[in-house]
Amino acid sequence: MPTRYVALALGIALIAGIVALAMNEPGASLLATDSPLAGTIEIDGSSTVFPISQAVAEEFRKVHPDVQVPVGVSGTGGGFKRFVVGETQISNASRSIKPSEIEIADENGIEFVEIAVGFDGLSVVANPANRFLECLTTKELKAIWEPGSEVNRWSDVREGLPDGKFRLYGPDTDSGTFDYFTEAIVEHEDASRSDYSASADDNVLIRGVGGDKNALGYFGFAFYSSSPHLLKLIAVDSGDGCVLPSTETINNGSYAPLSRPMFIYVNTAALGRVEVVEFLKFYLDNATKLVQEVGYVPLPEAMYDEGRGTLTASIGTPD
Repeated sequence: MPTRYVALALGIALIAGIVALAMNEPGASLLATDSPLAGTIEIDGSSTVFPISQAVAEEFRKVHPDVQVPVGVSGTGGGFKRFVVGETQISNASRSIKPSEIEIADENGIEFVEIAVGFDGLSVVANPANRFLECLTTKELKAIWEPGSEVNRWSDVREGLPDGKFRLYGPDTDSGTFDYFTEAIVEHEDASRSDYSASADDNVLIRGVGGDKNALGYFGFAFYSSSPHLLKLIAVDSGDGCVLPSTETINNGSYAPLSRPMFIYVNTAALGRVEVVEFLKFYLDNATKLVQEVGYVPLPEAMYDEGRGTLTASIGTPD
């Protein structure tokens, strides 16, 4: 055998030996993802919170690949329907849990904790082809969206706007975004006109508004941020002038009344499982970075500390 091939064979054998020793060395691993954790953590709920929890789940599984973390998007209300009967361990929510949902949870012996994870600003959007609409007052938004509204043309909204008809797009009735918007704008939760294109999938709404030059709609700020070329932000005037949603205006509350916190709800029985506890710790430790990455506004660190305190106080609840 030529000398160069002998040397190559010896080199390969040496490398293989080093690898074998490393793999057999106690505590040694060639993989950064080596982890003793395994199991499945079921998450469902808000499409608005989905990008955050999905991003956390993806990063967590890079460290703990044997933990499955499926994240559903059935809407805040749909997620709570599963959560309050014990089908999921974590529920994404873009509003607080309702008394009626708490009652069902009590009936099923489900105890839970609420943890805030970020801020959102519900964004009013139009098609980029719209050159005439820059701002809507909360009074105008109410006139457009309230039950029985007959405001169907731009000129019905405000004198001086064109006479053309518009089409409305928004979340369906299972959405926490729908609940929040109706309460903040129509001043009564779940009160809304029904003749609009509704979907639980915000990406469907983005395509609808982006493909319709006569569109007007609303959904979470991160979904606008993901497709700014397809959408036009409309400022909102609640009495102190027109304000666009942004990281700053959402964080300081000047984008009113459509700034809101977002939550995850955790079944305390699941805190008896180490993989759930580690996932939640990972969630809070990485929330600031990941909330920003998906287009939302992080909480002040003190609020994440509150979440850690809530988690620590709840760990050890029996199954």
